[in-house]
Amino acid sequence: MPSVLRPSLVLLSSCVLLLSTLSACDDADSTPDAGPWLPEDSGTTDSGTPDAGAEAPWDGGYTVLEEHGDWIDRGRFSPCEFNQQGDPTTLRCDDLSRYDLSECSPEALAQVAPHGVYLVDMRGERLLADGGTQIVPDFTSYQLFSDGGTDTLNGQPLLTRSTDGGSFFVVGSRTSPFNGAVTVTALAGCQVPSPGIITGCYARCTNGRFSRAGTFEAQRMPSQRGEGESSGGLRLISESLVALGDAVDVYVTKNHAYVVSINDFAGTKNGGLTVFDVSDRAHPLFKASISLPGDSSWNGVWAKEDALYIAGNSAGVVVYDISNPSQPEYVRHLPAGQYGAHTVLVDGNRLYAMSPGEVTFVHDVTSPLEPVLRQRITVPSEFSVGGAHDAFAYEGRLYVSNAFGGYSIMDVSDLDNVRHLGQYVHGFNAYAHHSAVGTFAGRTIAFEGTEFNGAHLRVLDVTDPANIVKIGEFRLSPVTSIHNLILKGHLLYIAWYHEGVRVLDVSNPTQPRQVAHYNTFRESDPGRTDNLFEGTFGIRVPGDGYVYAADSVRGLLILNEL
Repeated sequence: MPSVLRPSLVLLSSCVLLLSTLSACDDADSTPDAGPWLPEDSGTTDSGTPDAGAEAPWDGGYTVLEEHGDWIDRGRFSPCEFNQQGDPTTLRCDDLSRYDLSECSPEALAQVAPHGVYLVDMRGERLLADGGTQIVPDFTSYQLFSDGGTDTLNGQPLLTRSTDGGSFFVVGSRTSPFNGAVTVTALAGCQVPSPGIITGCYARCTNGRFSRAGTFEAQRMPSQRGEGESSGGLRLISESLVALGDAVDVYVTKNHAYVVSINDFAGTKNGGLTVFDVSDRAHPLFKASISLPGDSSWNGVWAKEDALYIAGNSAGVVVYDISNPSQPEYVRHLPAGQYGAHTVLVDGNRLYAMSPGEVTFVHDVTSPLEPVLRQRITVPSEFSVGGAHDAFAYEGRLYVSNAFGGYSIMDVSDLDNVRHLGQYVHGFNAYAHHSAVGTFAGRTIAFEGTEFNGAHLRVLDVTDPANIVKIGEFRLSPVTSIHNLILKGHLLYIAWYHEGVRVLDVSNPTQPRQVAHYNTFRESDPGRTDNLFEGTFGIRVPGDGYVYAADSVRGLLILNEL
């Protein structure tokens, strides 16, 4: 039986250090805000109401599900082959003569549109010394233009493109920002199983040496499920462009939306803070934009009364005074680790700031504009790989999405005696990213998402932290990634990158069921790239009848709440 190996990834936050500011992964949410003027946030987090459910409440019964990780081996994608025989130091991945395309369909390939953004699921097959085969999960992406734009693979200009007359062969290279290694990836198309999907074989060479080969399935975005723009009554109320960087998170209070952005992936625009007056949700009014030199990649945002807390990937938490909500005034920076603060969360009078690779800083914000450092929380080293990426506070416990270290639960009822209670591990190299927790049928249930291609929703029974079990699951495409989620009663609102906004009915947590969606991806939008981490990042449902989404390309989107 072939062995399976998850590809090696940098053991640091995908949102902070992988390709500098690769992704922005936000936090949970706040107390429902209501009324014509949104009141001051009480600081409590969103969660399922006690015994949340619809007409037929869940009785608490379930079957424990086996954990299979994010990547699922679906077998070979294509009948074509790359000839791996020969000296690895002289074998060239861009040598088209090494690809056996005898069973392919030039006729079908000739019908493929010569443009589009494609995310690619790759199944590598590495030959072992004992004659066996090691299966290597892999991933890439590419973007093709038919109007003279720059074709890319992994965000870099293609070295070779041959997509005319029934052929499909693209080659690109990428230099690692960490070790300088140059990896060449070549994709040879073979078949078109359905519109928007291309299968074929690929090869990868690193620093001039053959690394691996296998088959791939490329899916044109948006995912090919035959969906319309929206369903379930979810509709767009307004759309407001954010000029600063790539919008990744939003917080709504005092009838204002505070949108934070990271530096854009192209490296041409700095991020920062953009403020909109949303008194009229159908016509938001731009009020201010703020970007600090050398500290502009801002990834998460939260508010408490007159204080706005921003997670900065460089210098840590930035505090602004929003007593005049349209014109935030700088107050101070709070201490943070080497990698700044990636996400923030307010729970009552506590401000949690997660610093990837290091610790969670806990500040007392009884006086919101004068935070006082109370504690530094570190997941024990035996449970930690990559450090706290995000967290969710619920009933005296902190649920830590601990990057490659899994999902950990900490008792934080006494900050002077913080204890690690339990951990859930998703499988080899899965990346714990974000969660929301609530009570259903008297049991504590966590809705937890990972990140990277194939990342999806897991439903965990965390009632006994020492014995966490998976009881439900919800997947979309194997090439896209879930991002942030908000739990409101029995509805789970999800920002799912390329998949836009998804709303699930989780009244029976063992069977999450999609009841609405809004597809935010539009191929024609200026600034689209082939980046996996693009699309809808942040989501808020403050209880004012609207859903607020931060989209890296489209900016602030306001939809109706179900």
